[in-house]
Amino acid sequence: MARKGVIDTPRGQIRTPAFMPVGTAGTVKAMLPESVRATGADILLGNTYHLMLRPTADRIDRLGGLHRFMNWDRPILTDSGGFQVMSLADLRKLTEKGVTFRSHIDGSRHELTPERSMEIQRLLGSDIVMCFDECPALPADDKRVAESMRLSMRWAARSRDAFGDRPGHALFGIMQGGVTRELRAESAEKLKEIGFDGYAVGGLAVGEGQEAMFGVLDYAPGLLPEDKPRYLMGVGKPDDIVGAVQRGIDMMDCVLPSRSGRTGQAWTRRGQVNIKNARHQDDPRPLDEACTCPACRNYSRAYLHHVFKAQEIIASMLLTWHNLHYYQELMQGLRDAIGAGDLAAFVRGFHALRAGGDIEPL
Repeated sequence: MARKGVIDTPRGQIRTPAFMPVGTAGTVKAMLPESVRATGADILLGNTYHLMLRPTADRIDRLGGLHRFMNWDRPILTDSGGFQVMSLADLRKLTEKGVTFRSHIDGSRHELTPERSMEIQRLLGSDIVMCFDECPALPADDKRVAESMRLSMRWAARSRDAFGDRPGHALFGIMQGGVTRELRAESAEKLKEIGFDGYAVGGLAVGEGQEAMFGVLDYAPGLLPEDKPRYLMGVGKPDDIVGAVQRGIDMMDCVLPSRSGRTGQAWTRRGQVNIKNARHQDDPRPLDEACTCPACRNYSRAYLHHVFKAQEIIASMLLTWHNLHYYQELMQGLRDAIGAGDLAAFVRGFHALRAGGDIEPL
């Protein structure tokens, strides 16, 4: 099921399988845009919910669009805001029309509908727009999941109508259905009937666990058109990514590499390193001796431990850069292995290194 490809956009090519760093509020935290690009990222993700609240989509539009506003000239995908409304907003009320809620920032009242989500993403200037959906937290009973999925499919049709004809911009539909195969199949058929430029597998990485997620991914990508991109939303850890690519996923996003960097966690070929741990305070070695990122080329574990404990901003900068570099290096390794017909060997090596754990302390 694994595949290598290219998505062509007016703002540049996206090499797949692709990992999209998350620039929630118009920035990948602790990183300059050119630094994000230097890690190998072809595309960023922006967040409709956060940007509509602050600084507002209308203001970004008046200032030239999100690309100019955040100084990123390559493709941007924006999510619809549906997940954040579910997870962050206060006093949320769901109806057939859409969702009304109060901002988690200042309590102001807002309404988000498929039509409004399309309008916001148009004002932002997104290259890839996501249709508006509802994403219930798992576990949930089949009746709740089925009702939510069918509502999302009705919203998908309204999103398609509101998006209209926008050459150079793409609209992706979102498959829902929890962990129930019949509901996933029903959702996929409805999305194909509506017709989208790409298709996302939504409603995963929301509490169901990796085994259940992989169980869905064993069949869900195959329900979607073979000639369109397949995007797994909100995933994830490196082993989640590898498993998803093996099952036919082309695109992924997650806040994990940047959030981990700000909390002293580094992702390496051998697994996760907690730089806060006292074992690193006298260690002159890099995080990963094979890594070519600035943190590993120029700084020791001892230094990274020191600046993190001292709460210096450079700690978040260097650890985030390293994590994003590692994720993009992983994606390049997957692309190369698929191209060479050697993915199985790559995956065995990936798991073998991680099973060995971090390098031994001095």
